[in-house]
Amino acid sequence: MSNIQRKQGPLTEVVYIHIPFCTNKCFYCDFNSYVLKDQPVMDYLRALDREMEMTVKAHPPGVIKSIFVGGGTPTVLKPDEMDFFLKSVKKHFPEWDEHIEFSMEANPGTTDLEKLSVMREGGVNRVSFGVQAFQNELLSGIGRIHNTDDVYRSLENARAAGFHNMSIDLMFGLPNQTVEMLSESVSKALALGLPHYSIYSLKVEENTLFHTMYQKNQLPLPDEEDELNMYLLLMNRMAEAGYKQYEISNFSKPGFESRHNMAYWRNEDYYGLGAGAHGYIGRRRHINVKGVNPYIEAVQQGLPYLSTLDIPQEEAMEDFLMVGLRVLDGISASRFQEQFGMTLEEVFARPLNKLVHAGLLDKSHEGYKLSHKGILFGNDVFGEFIGSITGN
Repeated sequence: MSNIQRKQGPLTEVVYIHIPFCTNKCFYCDFNSYVLKDQPVMDYLRALDREMEMTVKAHPPGVIKSIFVGGGTPTVLKPDEMDFFLKSVKKHFPEWDEHIEFSMEANPGTTDLEKLSVMREGGVNRVSFGVQAFQNELLSGIGRIHNTDDVYRSLENARAAGFHNMSIDLMFGLPNQTVEMLSESVSKALALGLPHYSIYSLKVEENTLFHTMYQKNQLPLPDEEDELNMYLLLMNRMAEAGYKQYEISNFSKPGFESRHNMAYWRNEDYYGLGAGAHGYIGRRRHINVKGVNPYIEAVQQGLPYLSTLDIPQEEAMEDFLMVGLRVLDGISASRFQEQFGMTLEEVFARPLNKLVHAGLLDKSHEGYKLSHKGILFGNDVFGEFIGSITGN
């Protein structure tokens, strides 16, 4: 198959914006983030404003259904900086769906009532707190600046500022973490009664302190059996509490699934704005310049793209399956055919048959989805589709 021609599809409705500043670098983090001290924050926000202006001129937006501000830690912005930033967003993306989901990541140690109030007034209506664990010794052991008291105080402030749609992130497979410690964290998280929880396993990434420690055999990680038991505990406890596992790492009450992440998993177009951000429009992917000052300088010359890449049809098909199968409702055969003009079985007969036979995928009248066993071995499932088209 050859590269397809880019065509003008529906107007883009999803926006990701990157704020790359953090109070400190967590030991596991390989995201594009920089310690806040002495950074040119307002210069960065002005450059971001300029990138938004150029982007919407090149690719006019539709009615925006989702905005997600990630980092870094966006809530390290001071109230006046936050106000400037949110006004920029509204200026360049003025048409919002009446049910827009406007999310911002937050660190519990960086959210007071004044800042949260500015966020709420600026249109943010969903906050995702990076809690990670409810044991202070685990938090300090992974480089987090907050403690459990900060978590409760931040949630109280967020409610006082008018936020009702909140999520927290937890992690499992952390150094020195036991199944019992995770169970305690889940109990404390569920006691908060939030509509959404994201629970991720630790991945030791290159260019992190944890990777250096791992290479030196100095990272006391749980063994594979304990990590599997942690994941099984999560799935059971969340289901018992009435939360649907709608994606491998995400649980929600009905109607509170992350609309932004669902757009990624459905392989929809999205704007990617800010240093190091990735965007995907009209089957063309771009990556922005990463460093803060290089990004500011690049914007003076035009769109700050580090690279752009047309996605071949084969790769777009693989992406459709690999990201789509993360969602536990699975992939739609009719959506695949509508998007690519071929059936799933025409393109992926061999891996689909193999995975169904192995009990890792279930076939339904709508398409395919991970089986209970497949959820536990998701990476093995996704790997079957890489480079598999030529083998049919």
